[in-house]
This record gives sequence, structure tokens and C-alpha cells, in this order.
Amino acid sequence: MKTERNILTAFILNLAFSVFEFVGGTLTGSVAVVSDAIHDMGDAASIGCAWFLERRSRRQPDDTHTYGYGRYSALGSAVITLMLLLSSSAVIYNAVNRIFHPVEIHYDGMILMAVIGTAVNFAAAWFTRGGDSLNEKAVSLHMLEDVLGWLVVLAGAVIMRFTDISLIDPLMSIGVAVFILVSAVKNLTEIVDLFLEKTPEGVSVARIKEHLCSMEEILDVHHIHVWSRDGHSSCATMHIVTDEDPVSVKRKVRAELSEHGIGHVTLELETGTEQCGEECCSVQLSRGGHHHHHHHHHG
Repeated sequence: MKTERNILTAFILNLAFSVFEFVGGTLTGSVAVVSDAIHDMGDAASIGCAWFLERRSRRQPDDTHTYGYGRYSALGSAVITLMLLLSSSAVIYNAVNRIFHPVEIHYDGMILMAVIGTAVNFAAAWFTRGGDSLNEKAVSLHMLEDVLGWLVVLAGAVIMRFTDISLIDPLMSIGVAVFILVSAVKNLTEIVDLFLEKTPEGVSVARIKEHLCSMEEILDVHHIHVWSRDGHSSCATMHIVTDEDPVSVKRKVRAELSEHGIGHVTLELETGTEQCGEECCSVQLSRGGHHHHHHHHHG
């Protein structure tokens, strides 16, 4: 449970601190500080969510969630990503506004905020380093991002302090916001792909079909579905036409699929007489016939 405690520590540190930053940024008049505060808040929210849903998504499948709880963490991630999209758009809007209507910034306060920001986020990054779970690795990456964000603000604040070019502040802020936007959009496309049951990245259905059909025991493979519930592990269902011993065929197929990184497999075996054409893998075959599979769904 050490990893969960670390994530929680980082979360509390970050959340408490981002509220403090938000206030500080507003008082010092710096949009860069405010945008970093939003960045941190988003990170804190996603970490809290990751922590909460990580625990939930580890629950075993039951009668109401026959596929398990893996999608919960994707859902949480989607909610936070949308929040980040909104808040970073707001930051960009404010920063652009600020370019046209400059406001006086209290540089000393801003430098102080940035120093504290760097320190707190560095501490959080230190807490979460060396995580073994995917979630924890992601958390410590977020933390490093935050440290970098604050170092940029610190550098900008020091430069402004001595040159008085207040344009640097909104520009830094836009930089941070664009960075958040890009990663959020990338994140969102991944989550949407997951919910659309798209074939997971790096899995080729054509190649799986080709490999399976090259086994002499297998006459044909059709209705191949590959999807993922959580973005980490993949599941597959398919129909296999064979006249050989089912037990050994299944064993071979499972071994082949595990090489493609697919762990959870449901196989439907059919005999050659149920089948329409003899050629393996012809496109005709997957289109023609199969009137006995009109209603084929997967979960």
C-alpha cells in the first residue's frame, strides 16, 4: 500500500498548494502563476481520481460489472481531461486579453510564488519517484512537468523583475496552457478510442488472422474482435473453423494470441462442414454466408 500512500501524499500536497497559488497569482496579478495553478489543480484532480479509481478498478468482475471495473479509471481520466481543456482555454483567453490590456505585476510576490511552487512540486515528484504501477509512473511524470512549469515561471519572473517587460507573463501563461491543451487532446483521443472499442494500438487483426490461418489445423478464422477495457490489457473473441482436436487447437490459438499481447480470449469453434468456402482467409468468405451469425455482439 506504500505506492497508494505516496500518491495520496502527492495529491494532498498538490491540491492544497494549487489553491494557495491561485490566490497568490490573483494577488500578484500574474496570469502565468494562475495558469500554473490551474495546471497543478488539474494534475491534483487527476491524481486523486487515479488514486480513487485505481482502487475501484482493481475490484474483481461481478454480476453487475461482468467485465470488471477497469473502465472506471478511463472514465475518471476523461472527466478530468475535459476539465483541463476548459480551464486551459480560459487561461489562453485571459492571457491574450492581458497582452492587449497589461496589468501591473508584483514581481517579488511572483518570484516568491514560483520558488515555493518549484519546491513543493519537486517534493511531490520526489515522493512519487520509482513507482512500479503505470498510474504512479504517470503521476511522477505529471509532477516533473509541474516542476518544469514552475521553473519557467521563476525564470520569467526574474527576467521581468530586472527588465520590466510584462509581456513575458501572458506569453509564458499561453505556453503552459497550449502544452496542457495538446496533452489533453491526445489523452482524450485515447480514451474515446477505448470507449469506441477500437482495436488497441499495436494490434493488427489482419496479422492475427494471417498467423492463425497459417496453422494447418485451422481452416478459417472469422468474426475477430479485439478490444481493451482499460487501455493496458486486450481481450479478443473469434470464430475458428477446424476439424482437428479442439483442445490442442485452442491451446495453440491462445499461445499465438498471447504473443500478440492478448490475454483474455473467448473462442468459438466450428467444424468444416458448417463452413461455406474452403479457401482460408478469403475476403469472400468473411462477407458471404455465415447466416448463422446474424446477431453477433461483444460486450
